[in-house]
Amino acid sequence: MNFTRWSARLPGTQRRAAARTDDLVTEDRLSEGAVPAARAEQLTVPAPAVDELPVREVLDRVPALVALVHGPDHRLAYVNDAYVVAFGLRPTGEPARQALPELEEIGLLPLLDQVLRSGKPRTVKSRKAPDGRSYTFTCTPVTQGDGGGGGVLVFATDVTDHAEAAERLRASERRQRETAVTLQRSLLPQELEEPDDLRIAATYHPGGTEAAVGGDWYDVITLGGGRTALVIGDVMGRGVRAAAVMGQLRTAVRAYARLDLPPHEILQLLDGLAMEIDANQIATCVYAIHDPNEGKLVYASAGHLPILVRDESGVVLRADEPTGPPLGTGGWMHASGSIPLGPGSTAVLYTDGLVERRNEDLDEGIAALERALAGATGTPQVICDRLVRSAGVTAEHDDDVAVMVLQHPARTGPDSELFRNAALELLGGVEAAPRARAFASGVLTSWRFPVELHDLGVLAVSELVANSLQHGMPPMRLRLRRTDRRLIVEVTDGDDHLPRRRRAEAGDESGRGIAIVATIASNWGSRRTPGGGKAVWCEFVLPQGQRPAP
Repeated sequence: MNFTRWSARLPGTQRRAAARTDDLVTEDRLSEGAVPAARAEQLTVPAPAVDELPVREVLDRVPALVALVHGPDHRLAYVNDAYVVAFGLRPTGEPARQALPELEEIGLLPLLDQVLRSGKPRTVKSRKAPDGRSYTFTCTPVTQGDGGGGGVLVFATDVTDHAEAAERLRASERRQRETAVTLQRSLLPQELEEPDDLRIAATYHPGGTEAAVGGDWYDVITLGGGRTALVIGDVMGRGVRAAAVMGQLRTAVRAYARLDLPPHEILQLLDGLAMEIDANQIATCVYAIHDPNEGKLVYASAGHLPILVRDESGVVLRADEPTGPPLGTGGWMHASGSIPLGPGSTAVLYTDGLVERRNEDLDEGIAALERALAGATGTPQVICDRLVRSAGVTAEHDDDVAVMVLQHPARTGPDSELFRNAALELLGGVEAAPRARAFASGVLTSWRFPVELHDLGVLAVSELVANSLQHGMPPMRLRLRRTDRRLIVEVTDGDDHLPRRRRAEAGDESGRGIAIVATIASNWGSRRTPGGGKAVWCEFVLPQGQRPAP
């Protein structure tokens, strides 16, 4: 191959003639401060011009891999020594498909066609060759000096070290993400608690990007007395740190929930805790309580997205204010609100990954979720999956998503006989306790409870009513509730002093009522009511064999 007949149009390189001079500096220039004549003679030794460099000798010594092909078949014209060391001797004059099979395996032959056709250089980065090393290939068009056709100069730089470093970095990021996902999932509830009056399903989808795993969480907490707490939140940030903060907040929510405080007071406690965990970390959260006797969700929001509820007729409602700032900001008094959740209703709690898109307004995403909820039917899990699909959440989604769907079933037929309520207003006086016992006995008999459970229920009513008559104040009310799993006895009055279990001495005339209730019942508790009073309750779990027949 005659290299003097080819010229390579390399990107950023211009062919320049070397400046030549045969004269030494003159006396006039020396008088202007030029270098001495002896030194000038050294500096003006003529250097060879680029055009005079022996091209083949240069390419042979280049450490990069060089190959030159010509014509539409890309017939091999030349390979340098580095190419021979990497892939062995190659026959010149043969098409590249036979002479350079390694280029075909890498997928470079179509690129040669593009370069020859367009006359523009192309580069592909970090392709692994059959020798196990990685190269970046630059293909540059060349023209023959006498106009006898064109070719392509293939220049390959070894980037194996860079490729291996990049792969190690990607592997480290994958391990970090897997650690965050594992931590995140382990901190979420493995199985949701199942309240008597609600049907609940939830799902979590980690983000698809390397750093998208965040601090989304949800939880269901049965409070006793038929009430259920529902919580969903989102810790700002990504990675293991966000997941760890989420775990601490979720644990704190479960502990605070046992106090059976109103939702806004729970958020006040969480706000202070979030500041202690990390003053630079904030989180949004919704904490809601469902009481089947009230037919609504009482909730408080710390900067979180609104709860959506579809009623029995299919109309979707959006929870309005109050909404406070996120947890961890401090200095704000949260407030509780409510939204109806009667029989036949479905509610959705979710994080921003479900509705927030970079090219859309947040309200548009919430409106789209409302439309999807309006047409979604079936079990909570079916609805949950449908909402996720309608939002376009895939494995490559750029944010993590948590969704919780809860239904308050409209019970009809035989099923409705297993969910009953009965209430009695207590007017005080000596006849209040006997009247309450007689009422409870009649109700439990009509509900077909076994004799043993009937007697325990009447005894619990007697003790709770007596405690309310002695330590409480009007208005007083007795409420009995039956589900398919338990019997609940609850007494409310106008005094907000909560009872506590204490040990009565042998000579004490009082102090045994709550102890008796705690002994005979499966669970008991008390809470303050919004009107300034309190509610004391106990419940009896029905063994499978003793559950009443409808």
